[in-house]
Amino acid sequence: MPKFQISRRRFAEAGAMLAAATPFGALAQETPRRGGVLIVAADGEPRNINPAIVASNGVFFMASKVIEPLAEMKEGGGFAPRLATSWEGSADGKTITFKLRSGVTWHDGKPFTSADVAFSALEVWKKLQNFGRVLFKELEAVDTPDAQTAIFKFAKPTPLQLIENALPALTSVLPKHVYEGSDIATNPANVKLVGTGPFKFAEYKPGEYYRLERNPNYWDEGKPWLDGIIFRVMPDRGAIAAATEANQIQLSAFSAVPLADLARIAKVPGVKVIADGYDGVTYQLIVEINNQKKELSDPRVRRAIAHAIDRTFVTDTIFLGTAKASNGPIPLFDRVMNDPQLAAPRFDVARANALLDEAGYPRASGGVRFSLKLLPAPWFEQTRQFGDYLRQALRAVGIDAQIVNNDPAGHTKAVYTDRAYDLAIGSPVYRNDPAISTTVLYQSGIPAGVPFANQYNYKSDEMDGVIAKAASEIDPAKRAALYRDFQQIANRDLPIIHVAEWTFITVARDSVRNVGNNPRWATSHWADAWLAA
Repeated sequence: MPKFQISRRRFAEAGAMLAAATPFGALAQETPRRGGVLIVAADGEPRNINPAIVASNGVFFMASKVIEPLAEMKEGGGFAPRLATSWEGSADGKTITFKLRSGVTWHDGKPFTSADVAFSALEVWKKLQNFGRVLFKELEAVDTPDAQTAIFKFAKPTPLQLIENALPALTSVLPKHVYEGSDIATNPANVKLVGTGPFKFAEYKPGEYYRLERNPNYWDEGKPWLDGIIFRVMPDRGAIAAATEANQIQLSAFSAVPLADLARIAKVPGVKVIADGYDGVTYQLIVEINNQKKELSDPRVRRAIAHAIDRTFVTDTIFLGTAKASNGPIPLFDRVMNDPQLAAPRFDVARANALLDEAGYPRASGGVRFSLKLLPAPWFEQTRQFGDYLRQALRAVGIDAQIVNNDPAGHTKAVYTDRAYDLAIGSPVYRNDPAISTTVLYQSGIPAGVPFANQYNYKSDEMDGVIAKAASEIDPAKRAALYRDFQQIANRDLPIIHVAEWTFITVARDSVRNVGNNPRWATSHWADAWLAA
């Protein structure tokens, strides 16, 4: 049976495939060993790897070892200080005071100060970052009374809970002295990163590798343990599995090894398969719906599509037990915000057919009611497979879905820029708070062409009102209640259909230590990773 090291909290019932767990922390008493270069597979090659501008897991995977946020998630809940050592909100919700770590230097030797945080917040996160433009839109000023204090001042009450939840993913700090006065979006340091992290950017060979080397002046004395990290560019996932077996790479993350290969590769001596380290980067499988399409503008048609989907088949067959069926837009793992009473439309083909008849779309000759274009996202094997499944599921209720496959650039333009689609398969990431990554999918008034926002042409004054209230509610209990209203409206209107939420798998040689020891491990610092002899 595969020797999988499985999360303590998640997917405990995921089935036999993930059943035999190596207890997390079993190696915790070992003494870390200094030295060695970790060879990692990278199945993507982003053109811009600056996480302060592009908040995405593909960017964080490499950049988080070089550029640090104010805080990181920690195992068991809460946040571990990184560049900020503490933070406190005012009673009126309009001010948050951060105390910053002293004795920190940038990789070019300049001192890290509150001026860097103020510059990053006002000039980068607020103006340029994909999610920061929403999160920090009410940020008016950042006062810096001394080098280790940054006071964020908001025009309207802003929940401290929201900002805390955003700290790991959306507060990567850039050096002001490198970016000030330049075109930030095209600055060469967006690839040749300059940070404060445990590793320094050393070299990038397009199509081959990114190389990081140990930062000998890192603020966390004695770390990192590794001498360096090499991310080998390997877009062929089959090749990653073979390289792992041949010990040519020592680690791959984000299920870079195909799920279908896991049972086999887990039997390879010296290889371990690990499900920890992804709770904080939950992906969601969704059906994206163009609500302006005549047929799809009718909520009865959208609900019929939801009833046509067998979520159990999807989680068990496409994800091989590594996913859970969604009950709505907020993942089940968020026990504060998710409404456990919320129920997704059940699999019911008869009900789907009845709704389509009621909506005025009877079957014509050949049994087809109408045709749609279906665009599966090309960046995951599972999104492509689900596209094939959805086509068959819709055929069963008389909807002819014609699949249109594009490369990543073509798909992004068609769906998220031009909105030239009927149905699409998407995979948004839930970033620890609905206001960071989820409400933007439902909020109206976002200009066309802004990617990964409301590409669905959905507009509801009731929904917009709840989102606006929750954005400025500073009482955590009242805020959670508003997000339960949000989930109820979302599941009633179904402008998007949430199908599943899934975790990822890391495959590593068993000599790699401290793998998966925080909820965002794959996208965090790796200062404590080390290689056993």
